[in-house]
Amino acid sequence: MPDETPALPLSGLLVVALEQAVAAPYATARLADAGARVVKLERPEGDFARGYDDVAAGESSYFVWLNRGKQSVSMDLGKPADRALFEALIARADVFVQNLKPGALAKLGYAVESLCARRPRLVACSISGYGETGELASRKAYDLLIQAESGLASITGGPAEPARVGVSIVDIATGATAAQAIMEALFQRERSGRGADIRLSMFDVMVDWMAVPFLHAAAGKPPQRIGLAHPSISPYGVFTTRDGKPILISIQNEREWAKLCAEVLEDPGFSVDPGHVSNVVRVQNRAATDARVQAGFARHDKADLVARLARADIAFASVNEMSDLLAHPALATIDIQTRNGPVATPRPAAQFIGAPRAYGASPTLAADTAAVRREFLGDDA
Repeated sequence: MPDETPALPLSGLLVVALEQAVAAPYATARLADAGARVVKLERPEGDFARGYDDVAAGESSYFVWLNRGKQSVSMDLGKPADRALFEALIARADVFVQNLKPGALAKLGYAVESLCARRPRLVACSISGYGETGELASRKAYDLLIQAESGLASITGGPAEPARVGVSIVDIATGATAAQAIMEALFQRERSGRGADIRLSMFDVMVDWMAVPFLHAAAGKPPQRIGLAHPSISPYGVFTTRDGKPILISIQNEREWAKLCAEVLEDPGFSVDPGHVSNVVRVQNRAATDARVQAGFARHDKADLVARLARADIAFASVNEMSDLLAHPALATIDIQTRNGPVATPRPAAQFIGAPRAYGASPTLAADTAAVRREFLGDDA
């Protein structure tokens, strides 16, 4: 009986990835998930993300997560045989992704403009720290450095000091932006027949995500660090129950505010008090607002408050530790095969109903070099 499983959206496309660390591998991992063949070109010593840790069945958590379903080819572009393989791959590639230091490829004789000129259908995506021109172009850029440089750290954490966002948010945001741009370019190629030369920087990506605090700062009202609270909405923060459990609540409009006061806090007059009647005045009087909400929370245990919040349809969340996430009822995982066995990781968020996906293994270093050389050069050199 013929296989009725539909082809994945990017099946048949070849992606050549000269990548390392997190941002570019995140982008190409999404392309691999969508069915593209991703040939990952690694230095002889391997992507340095392979050495970040060893918690995923003895391998790096970053590498296993971000390189599933790819082929690993070891390459030194200073060697003629490897240059020949690179050129053969690019000659057939649909997508080329690279995050080398600006100018590095050009010094090797492979300026992205020339690669695109040789193969007009190529969609090329180059990721940098601060762009490819200007005084910061040559500066090394990593996730935490961009968190600091972009101002993100200045609005993260508590009043005492700036803080790092607890995941590599700049890298992840950059990878997601790159994947989106590549998909756009591939769609446009279907219409025009021509590829694209995409350039994006980690700094630009993060500053784009910082648009709201940017606009507040431009208006002379830069947001302050307030921990697990919202700078422009009140009440939106953590309150502690009688039995010492923290609950984060979010009030988005005056209807919800009135229900919180009447049905949860049992203080209906609070919602029409002149100092708390609207979000604007509640933010102005945040300390008094929070104190009165906290007083209401302190009269009930967590189980009672959770029931009250649910009945009133108020948005809330437990302030979980990572151990709580591991057993969370909404958690879904996939298994990624490694040389040491399967590793369970969080499932990709986008689910295509009626078209379940399988996810490829994390490649060992240089595992596919010989096979790819035979395929593209017809030899074992």
